[in-house]
Amino acid sequence: QVQLVESGGGFVQSGGSLQLSCAASGSTGSAATMGWYRQAPGKQREMVATVTSGGTIKYADFAKGRFTISRNNAKVTVNLQMDSLEPEDTAVYYCSLRRFVTPTYSYWGQGTQVTVSS
Repeated sequence: QVQLVESGGGFVQSGGSLQLSCAASGSTGSAATMGWYRQAPGKQREMVATVTSGGTIKYADFAKGRFTISRNNAKVTVNLQMDSLEPEDTAVYYCSLRRFVTPTYSYWGQGTQVTVSS
């Protein structure tokens, strides 16, 4: 079983910064993509940023230029540095560990709240 533990959410004013961290434990396997997703009230969960085990990074358009994802394969951790935060970034942020080749699996953290005030 895999467990993802997130930290770093909180309350910040518009224009501020936050860093989210996530640590995976258990049988994490290999060739898994780690990333961050978010879900705002009344909206579907959406991808924020992902990074493969080989280091390929993908950002959502709204995250480009403001958010930076980083990963440590040895420690199986993933961080998300968020700068220039806007009220529209308010959401619950979820860490993910997903493998898209056989055997496929998806694990999610419990979520951490990020609130940005105007």
